[in-house]
Amino acid sequence: MSTQQNSTLKRRGIVRAFLVMGILLSMICIMARGAAEQETTLTKAPQQAKQDSVTSVKAFEKVYAVLMSPRCMNCHPAGNVPLQGDDSHLHAMLPKRGTDGKGLYAMKCANCHQPSNTPGQHTPPGNPNWHLPPANMKMVFQGRSPQQLAKQLVDPKQNGNKDIKKLIEHADDGLVLAGWNPGEGRTLPPLSHAEFKKAWITWLTTGAFAPGEK
Repeated sequence: MSTQQNSTLKRRGIVRAFLVMGILLSMICIMARGAAEQETTLTKAPQQAKQDSVTSVKAFEKVYAVLMSPRCMNCHPAGNVPLQGDDSHLHAMLPKRGTDGKGLYAMKCANCHQPSNTPGQHTPPGNPNWHLPPANMKMVFQGRSPQQLAKQLVDPKQNGNKDIKKLIEHADDGLVLAGWNPGEGRTLPPLSHAEFKKAWITWLTTGAFAPGEK
């Protein structure tokens, strides 16, 4: 084979290589664009759900059952002392909420509630950010009717300035998840976290209707 023929074959090989690389890059771009569009769709989809008061209220019934369980309500008391135990009695140490919800003076939540659960029956459950809601936005669950709680949860003036998107994200907040990891000797909420999250998103995205609303 002559030198000229070798040179021609090399050039053709280089051209083919560039063509293959171009095709591969195009495929990668298309796949990346599709993934980005899918992510955008998933992000926006909750805002675009059709309003359905019947579906929304039925979903909130499940949400309400979880939020009124001790694992949730104990940290959302009507007063400034957290509740404790499956019977939701006042916390035995009588710690106070404080301005930031993390306790007063030497009675700080983190003094007993460590970053993780303390081993043993009925010992302090843990989380790196253990606290009550702050004093300026108490987000009370205790004593609230389904209608009262539903309206409160979607009111930015009472829920920490959260819109629907932020409320959906809040379902995966660390302290929310701690309700399903309460430590030994405590009952779990009546639904799994996955079931709760599904009901929570359904309620919010179908209109966030409060029971009894017309």
